[in-house]
Amino acid sequence: MDFNKLANQYKSELLDSVLPFWLEHSQDHEYGGYFTCLNREGKVFDTDKFIWLQGREVWMFSMLYNKVEKRREWLDCAVQGGEFLKRYGHDGNYNWYFSLDREGNPLVDPYNVFSYTFATMAFGQLSLATGNPEYAEIAKKTFEIVLSKVDNPKGKWNKIHPGTRNLKNFALPMILCNLALEIEHLLDEDYLQQTIDTCIHEVMDVFYRPELGGIIIENVDVDGNLVDCFEGRQVTPGHAIEAMWFIMDLGKRLNRPELIEKAKDVTLTMIEYGWDKEYGGIYYFMDRSGCPPQQLEWDQKLWWVHVETLISLLKGYQLTGDKKCLEWFEKVHDYTWSHFKDTEYPEWYGYLNRRGEVLLPLKGGKWKGCFHVPRGLYQCWQILENL
Repeated sequence: MDFNKLANQYKSELLDSVLPFWLEHSQDHEYGGYFTCLNREGKVFDTDKFIWLQGREVWMFSMLYNKVEKRREWLDCAVQGGEFLKRYGHDGNYNWYFSLDREGNPLVDPYNVFSYTFATMAFGQLSLATGNPEYAEIAKKTFEIVLSKVDNPKGKWNKIHPGTRNLKNFALPMILCNLALEIEHLLDEDYLQQTIDTCIHEVMDVFYRPELGGIIIENVDVDGNLVDCFEGRQVTPGHAIEAMWFIMDLGKRLNRPELIEKAKDVTLTMIEYGWDKEYGGIYYFMDRSGCPPQQLEWDQKLWWVHVETLISLLKGYQLTGDKKCLEWFEKVHDYTWSHFKDTEYPEWYGYLNRRGEVLLPLKGGKWKGCFHVPRGLYQCWQILENL
């Protein structure tokens, strides 16, 4: 495997194709913020603005400005999005809405904790890029609200009737593993360490289940027990695999090789578990008991699942030298580049059917924005360059 050639492939795709696509098509120069609903060619098909994706794009261009090159267009893009978010994205007390109309009027109230996590990431990186203390303050205040929501992320918006089947979900501790490192420059050491320890425990001791063959499941009860219901049987391979590169980063930061080794093993287990033996690619949702999953889109192949898998496999190889990571990387790389990359227009498809055919030709929508593809290309480029 030619690591140099591969590094150039990922770098070129990021800098010459994907980033120019978002810079050109997503910025709303009239009202601020970003359009994310972009068709195959990059034309806007819906002007609503989703806080998750606004925050992610601010983070993306700030991070690239901080870590790759001080390009003015990247900083300008991040700042205009950050200013739009600062002005319209929350209710005045940093309770972040889920979505806004084009002008910035709220459409969906603050029910979703991930609006908060991505706002934290956005303003954390933007504060580094600009040195603006106001952005740092927004990140810190929002992070405090995130931590206060850990036990009940949706608060009064929770549809679950209390007391009957109280479940906790993998997604929040998983994202906190990444978020803690993202804003470590804003947190005091004890606070940071406590957050990291809690997240690692939740991900690697509570949701990781050796008795199920070493897979990670999506929901357990509040005491950490398995539950036999749709949610309790749910396995989301992409989530589990993405979380493992966050854990590897933490393992490196904390100098804990045994944690890195375990995260690498879980990555390989989850790919074996989630790989579609008939058509290739990784399933979106699975049921740990082999029952029919509740999600009708369970067998779709999604862009982010495969992109995050590439990162985890490369990190696993880089940090442990396990050749199995490289074998799987080659397989997932071939599938991803031959199925998700659009050979005619920039950026990648997001949604394929089980057979790997394009299901929706969009390049961005309500859930797909300027995040997983460019972040994945950046991560893979950086790792490959150092192999």
